[in-house]
Amino acid sequence: MKNILWLALGMFLSISLHAQTPATGGGRQMNAGHFYGRILDAKTGKGIEFATVQLFQVKYDSVKKQQTQKLLTGALTAENGDFSLENLPVKAKFSMLITAIGYDSLTLPVAFDSKPAQQGNMQQMMSAFDKDLGNIKLKSLAITLSEVVVTGDEPLYKLELDKKVYNPDKDPSNAGGTAEDVLKKVPSVLVDLDGNVTLRNAAPQIFVDGRPTTLSIDQIPSDAIEKIEVITNPSAKYDASGGQSGIINIVMKKSRRIGYNGNLRAGIDKRGKINTGGDINIREGKVNVFANVNFMQRKSISYSNTERYNLYGDPLTNVFQRDTPVNNNQFFSGGTGIDYFLNNRNTITLSGNYTQGKFSSTDQLFLVTDTLHESGIISSNGIRNTGSERQFQNVGGSLLFKHLFPKEDNTLTADLNYNQSTSDNSSSYLTQYYDPQQMPVGSQGRQEQEGGGTNRYFTAQTDYDNVIKENVKIEAGARAALRHFTAENHVYVYNDSLDYLVEVPDINNYAYDDQVYAGYATFSSDYGKFQYQAGLRVESSFYSGTLTNEGESFRNNFPLSLFPSGFISYAITDERSLQLSYSRRIDRPTFFQLMPFIDYSDSLNLQQGNPDLLPQFTNTFELSFDQNFNKSNNLQATAYFKYTNNLITKYQDLSYDSVSMNQIIINTYQNANSSYLAGLEFTSSNSIKKWFNLTTNINLFQSFIDGSNIEQDLTNSQFSWFAKVNASFRLPLNFTIQLSGDYQSKTSVPQTGGGGGRGMGMGGGFFGTPPATLQGYVKPVYGVDLSVKKEFLKNKAAALTLSFTDIFRTKEYTTYYDTEYFTQTSTRVRDPQFIRLNFSYKFGKFDASLFKRKNTNNGGDILQDMNGG
Repeated sequence: MKNILWLALGMFLSISLHAQTPATGGGRQMNAGHFYGRILDAKTGKGIEFATVQLFQVKYDSVKKQQTQKLLTGALTAENGDFSLENLPVKAKFSMLITAIGYDSLTLPVAFDSKPAQQGNMQQMMSAFDKDLGNIKLKSLAITLSEVVVTGDEPLYKLELDKKVYNPDKDPSNAGGTAEDVLKKVPSVLVDLDGNVTLRNAAPQIFVDGRPTTLSIDQIPSDAIEKIEVITNPSAKYDASGGQSGIINIVMKKSRRIGYNGNLRAGIDKRGKINTGGDINIREGKVNVFANVNFMQRKSISYSNTERYNLYGDPLTNVFQRDTPVNNNQFFSGGTGIDYFLNNRNTITLSGNYTQGKFSSTDQLFLVTDTLHESGIISSNGIRNTGSERQFQNVGGSLLFKHLFPKEDNTLTADLNYNQSTSDNSSSYLTQYYDPQQMPVGSQGRQEQEGGGTNRYFTAQTDYDNVIKENVKIEAGARAALRHFTAENHVYVYNDSLDYLVEVPDINNYAYDDQVYAGYATFSSDYGKFQYQAGLRVESSFYSGTLTNEGESFRNNFPLSLFPSGFISYAITDERSLQLSYSRRIDRPTFFQLMPFIDYSDSLNLQQGNPDLLPQFTNTFELSFDQNFNKSNNLQATAYFKYTNNLITKYQDLSYDSVSMNQIIINTYQNANSSYLAGLEFTSSNSIKKWFNLTTNINLFQSFIDGSNIEQDLTNSQFSWFAKVNASFRLPLNFTIQLSGDYQSKTSVPQTGGGGGRGMGMGGGFFGTPPATLQGYVKPVYGVDLSVKKEFLKNKAAALTLSFTDIFRTKEYTTYYDTEYFTQTSTRVRDPQFIRLNFSYKFGKFDASLFKRKNTNNGGDILQDMNGG
């Protein structure tokens, strides 16, 4: 690890120093010119700090027969507004562009005195090349922001060339929730009751600020999210993992405005649980400081019913269960960071975050079995009481360097990221069976579980992009990702004869290391109405796992793999375009999928991996049509096709267990022959009236899985569709009503599902939620949410939001499984008709001298003002 860190640091410094080395040339023109002056506020006469002064050389292009401008140099003004530009060619024409936040920009033609000096008067000649431009005044923008920072009116949902962008602040119902609540509103994305995320029926990669995270989506406050980016067909620039789906990038709020701005918020839900938090950003001089803090409580209640009809055993058994698990969660998160602007082209950012939380749950499950019991009773019933607690904490930090070259669209970034998450958990299970007269049968079963784990994640990445000539751009980068995970779990079962808890000889203590190294390059250009991009990514990964108790280990080293991508678009008109894209991506088997031993952590939902699993590769094609009717109305239609080799699928099989000495059902994994997913998606964003906006998303797809290599004639084919509609109404008196609804038809159990975002799902009672991609489907489900927002105070600085989710109590998540050994139907509901009330207050002020209130008397004559250019 130390060698890798030193190597990354050395590469980082080498590239950075090279990027900042000035070019030398052999031109004979004397570069002895010097412009200087002072930038002032036209109204107050005070100097404007950190105004940007850019100097362009004006030349005549004999090929294009027109004047062109080339950026020569630039500078930021000092505290009193002074600037200085040196080593300039003396025989040239220039154009100077002056910009500052909160002021109108100003363009000035400037030049050195071209009159010849008196014979022999070298001092006079050199004086002409040292020119004082005097005091240059800028006028404030016509729109004043007063005390409150007002951002642009971004739409709720925006379509961009390579991604879809969702702005959660524009949906009032998100206030006081988590990233899980936000993702439920995002077009193309589905979130089940356990927080598992799917994108076009597969689990996507979930990033925070473009990097992997150890946090799950229910640990990220919605109020701290700036936007959600959905990338359905990533280019070679992005991580190749998560092949069957795309990437969901959660961008957190952070500002770099000069002055200060922030937000305070607080809320309460119908169960009396509170949420509160705030964020602030302060920029003064070369330093920008940002910080946020959040605290949240949540009580979640679920309702579950399961019916299982077993097809094996003698006699056959039918099992019925119902339960109402209650989860009490609370967590605290905070983060802070600093941007240091070395100059107007180089920035260093250091940031850190901390999150801790506690999850406790209780459950009373009622079980009825209509079969012969050992005692001869025809039927029996049981009650299982469960109590569990989990505590976690996450610490993370990042160091970022960004260099802007003088040429536009020419940047270099390098960053180091580290996250460490630790957790501790404990659970107890008490089970008692009863006869029809409610008399106990046998002794009470008792099982306890305790354990914990650590997850360390380090990434180092550098990216470079450059427009090497007009309309030609290259991008390149390298990335290393290293993960180290350890877990220790102990399962105890009460032994009646010994009268104490006995640890099950389980294989639950393990560790694994996962390393992925990658490099990429893309080339893009345009030719007339055509734009194209070609890219290639190279990845190599190394994986090793160890069962710490047994001293046994297994590993998988995947050789270099190539992941090409290609995009081509055609502008039919200025408002209409077509785009065709292709990418190849990978899903590598995880530790749990590879571990060859049975996991007894839930004795009635046993898991076992398969060490012979191969990675699956997915080829994705997309054809998109985009129509902009005007600035307020847009339609995008996308046809997509995904083909996967060696699909990693969940499969249930009957096996003999040497521990229980019985035939038991094992949840395991197999490589199916292949699968495909073909679909058509429509997304429309419309401003019907100034007060009425509508966003609609419809997705129709056909899925097919060929598992005939696992079991003869084992296939799963399903046509499905889902739709999301979000309507926003702006009413008088600063009221806004948001109405959203979604419908999902009968759908195959998501491919590679179970953990697509939450990271640690909750079980569904005795049988959990048996995963069986080839052997089940999800029944139709739909729901409607409503929110009302009232803005008040000056510049709408404060707001009250009342949100009401699943208002008709219709979101019942039902799965059906049909295997050789049983059929099962499970129905679950979580937090129906849930109400939250939230308050928020925005504050801020643009001011380049927050802490420096002294007056300055600049003096001098005014050579230019806003109208003098």
